[in-house]
Amino acid sequence: MTIGFRVCRRERRVDAATAEKFAQLPASVVSDVMGRMFSGGPRLRPMHKSGVMSGPALTVLTRPGDNLMLHKAIDIAEPGDIIVVDAGGDLTNALIGELMVAHAAKRGVGGIIINGAVRDIANLSAGTFPIFAAGVTHRGPYKDGPGEINVPVSLDGMVIQPGDLILGDEDGLVCVPFDTVESVYEKASAKNDAELAQMDKIHAGTNDRTWVDATLRKLGCEGV
Repeated sequence: MTIGFRVCRRERRVDAATAEKFAQLPASVVSDVMGRMFSGGPRLRPMHKSGVMSGPALTVLTRPGDNLMLHKAIDIAEPGDIIVVDAGGDLTNALIGELMVAHAAKRGVGGIIINGAVRDIANLSAGTFPIFAAGVTHRGPYKDGPGEINVPVSLDGMVIQPGDLILGDEDGLVCVPFDTVESVYEKASAKNDAELAQMDKIHAGTNDRTWVDATLRKLGCEGV
């Protein structure tokens, strides 16, 4: 085993039906039902025009500024995969641009997350292929390695295992561990329904706000 320079086999991945169900839910709601403890961090923002990202993680751990293993990941990705690249958050070199994104889209990749920089932003921002990144620079990448594919990675403390469910929208990214997807979906779906019902009450002017003063009194706030 060559630690630091290897392509591992992914043993499991969430299925397409599960990914599609999660795509109908806001990332914020999924985050809430997971205790607000899991987030890809505020630096990782959507670089594309619009569109939700939802699918199984294909992970890449690479040396900052090097995209050799990202090229390999695109070549072996299965349709719907979300390629998650941990490049240490370094913004010195862009790891991907319009040519690689076009290749990934042609292969059916569901989206790409770069904990690092991208380039060709005019093209990426005009399209709907989901891509999240921490920044933009014109400086291109190296292609020397090392790096690893299908190993655990971490984005701002959010650990992602190969095959976990990745969900991303305008609010950011959340990872749902493989073994928890059903229970998290059940809770998130119920919470989303409750929020939609609450929005209807807000529009109707019947939303109950008595909880605010009740909470303030319980916490000992004066003047309520």
